[in-house]
Amino acid sequence: MQIFNTMTRQKEEFVPAEPGVYRIYVCGPTVYNYIHIGNARPMIVFDTLRRYLEYLGNKVIYVSNITDIDDKLIKKAQEEGTSMQEVARRFEAEYIKDSEGLNVKAPTVRPRATEHVGEIIKIVKDLVNSGHAYVARNGDVYFRVKSDPGYGKLSHLNLDDLESGNRELRSQMDDDLKEDPADFAVWKAAKPGEPAWNSPWGQGRPGWHIECSAMARKHLGKTIDLHAGGQDLIFPHHENEIAQSECANGCTFSRYWMHNGFLNINNQKMSKSANNFFTVREIADKYGYEPIRYFMLTAGYRMPLNYTVDLIESCKNSLDRLYTCRDNLDFAISHAHGTDTALAGKCDQAREKFRTAMDDDLNTPDALAAIFDFVKEINTLSDASDKAVLEQAAATFDELTGVLGLMYNRRQEQAPAEVLALVEERTAAKKTKDWARADAIRARLTELGWSVADTAKGPQLSKL
Repeated sequence: MQIFNTMTRQKEEFVPAEPGVYRIYVCGPTVYNYIHIGNARPMIVFDTLRRYLEYLGNKVIYVSNITDIDDKLIKKAQEEGTSMQEVARRFEAEYIKDSEGLNVKAPTVRPRATEHVGEIIKIVKDLVNSGHAYVARNGDVYFRVKSDPGYGKLSHLNLDDLESGNRELRSQMDDDLKEDPADFAVWKAAKPGEPAWNSPWGQGRPGWHIECSAMARKHLGKTIDLHAGGQDLIFPHHENEIAQSECANGCTFSRYWMHNGFLNINNQKMSKSANNFFTVREIADKYGYEPIRYFMLTAGYRMPLNYTVDLIESCKNSLDRLYTCRDNLDFAISHAHGTDTALAGKCDQAREKFRTAMDDDLNTPDALAAIFDFVKEINTLSDASDKAVLEQAAATFDELTGVLGLMYNRRQEQAPAEVLALVEERTAAKKTKDWARADAIRARLTELGWSVADTAKGPQLSKL
């Protein structure tokens, strides 16, 4: 499999340090509110990568953190008159609910920043002792950016560009606390009313960037195979992670880097002021979670993706086509009488086209196209196909859609006796050409939540 490595700006063969075992770290949310639709993209993209690597027979150790200490969390708690921990636990639960709704697999480890303060302090101590960090007069601890000659290698910017273009992303402390304006906080001195922990530099709390360095090192080791997240994290978050991790550990932090592109709303950047800010929960309440997952797979993960109501409805319709095809396969299997085996070859072709797409930097649009080409073959050949071949087609269909995390809402609901009796009664009415009675029974079936379609193999029931 080849992936685009942000560090080298080129596609590379994705080979783990330990054969058959991928150690992956994906930045998780700051849990101060419901996650928005933009947050869902990296969740789904890198979950799909994990699923594909596992599908290929690999073991994936997948770590995605919870940032449960942050200025936004502290502000939210103050506004609500509650504790930072209460806010964090409440919205962590809501995040997990949305994550499960999107069929994102639970990480191997889901570490919380507040449970790793000891590991964070150890890294900060190592940085201070080695001269890569220093203690300011107010108790803040800053990373000395100019002590790292490789700083800027991920974002491919020189230090002068970083200083002029990203001042607003640096510590809010006055610059005269720092030796250099580019230096960033790895430990923040306590402020009145804020959560704080004891440290060698007095009471305080971790800086944002240091959290991921500590959690990645504890759960995946000093050098990991892949670090991933949204494009907005390249600088300063991931750049700073690299600097502090490599200076503390004395080795490469991550061998590969992947970043997904931005998500726009109606061709505009999402913002509350533009009144185009949507949470995952809001969209899921209206359209369901699965169309959101499908939508995120319709474009290459590195490309910008534009959300519109028309597109999410189109995704819902595409999913309906997949569900209809799979239901029709079940019906064909239960009524099979053909002998044709041509569909078996189409299974192999679909799998090959799917894997070729996924091996090319997680090309999910082409992978979806391979599945829909397979759907056309199923629709064309299933009536004449042998039962064993139909079962093979169903297994292949489930295999490929499962890698993309789709088709997880299939309803295997057995029709009740009343419904089955009405279907038989309708069939008898049609034989006697009692069309009014047949139409009345169809209407009654609809009331009961079932649709009936007349096929060459007999009536086919579907749950509405």
